Amino acid sequence: MRKSRADEFMEFASARSGHLFRSACLLTSGDTHLAEDLTQETLGRMYALWGRVARIGNPAAYAQTVLVRTFLSHQRRRSATERPIGELPDRAPDTGEDPALRIALLDALAGLAPKDRAVVVLRYWEDRSIEETADALHVSSAAVRTRSVRALGKLRQRLGGSIAEFAAR
Repeated sequence: MRKSRADEFMEFASARSGHLFRSACLLTSGDTHLAEDLTQETLGRMYALWGRVARIGNPAAYAQTVLVRTFLSHQRRRSATERPIGELPDRAPDTGEDPALRIALLDALAGLAPKDRAVVVLRYWEDRSIEETADALHVSSAAVRTRSVRALGKLRQRLGGSIAEFAAR
């Protein structure tokens, strides 16, 4: 018996939502609420075109591209710089990771321009090729290489010697 469109999508969404959320967290510099919104919007857009999924060669990569484009669209909005405060977010259980290193890296990522951050996440977190990153961002391969070099330079400058201090622990 053939699976229904909704069943196929639910299987896809269940398998990819965690990965999309982690990427969204990196893109948003640790803003988990915005990351959840971006993930949900990405999955909503994927569901809308799920009937045409046969024409998409790699739905997982396409979903990642949709996520990055959704993030960049959000960054262009005027309200993207608003940050609610008032309560501290719930803390995740200790996983043995170094929270100081995580905070330092997320702060350094937050200091990058949205497109630079997208290039770093796609190239080094998602391990995409230069061409795949260029396609996802609608820029040339040379632009990806340039942004990558500049973004990594800015990250090194922001982290300075502190990254060696964290790594030595």
